[in-house]
Amino acid sequence: MHQAATPYEEQRLWAATASTEAVALVAEVLELRAKNEQLSKALSSRAAIDQARGMVMALARCSSERAWGVLVDVSQHCNVKLRDVAVALVATAQDGHLSEEMQRELRRALRGLSDR
Repeated sequence: MHQAATPYEEQRLWAATASTEAVALVAEVLELRAKNEQLSKALSSRAAIDQARGMVMALARCSSERAWGVLVDVSQHCNVKLRDVAVALVATAQDGHLSEEMQRELRRALRGLSDR
């Protein structure tokens, strides 16, 4: 037979259930915050990449796909993340400076477009 729980036991059971739910809720909030931060970072990176892509399209008079290929190519040859290449290229509109290595690889990649 099932014994009736005392008020104290019921209170402890309720507190344990509430604690479990609170822990699950906190875990969910933390996960959502992490996803939000990742999405914000991705959106800001995406804007720089799109701007750099447009710059390459204007410089090389090429399609968006080819401009993407140029950025990927420079990224791979410089061993630098694509978003960092994009940010550096976009920054040249402000200060006109791009690392020697990136300048060299960008010139090489752009010359490669004209060979296609």
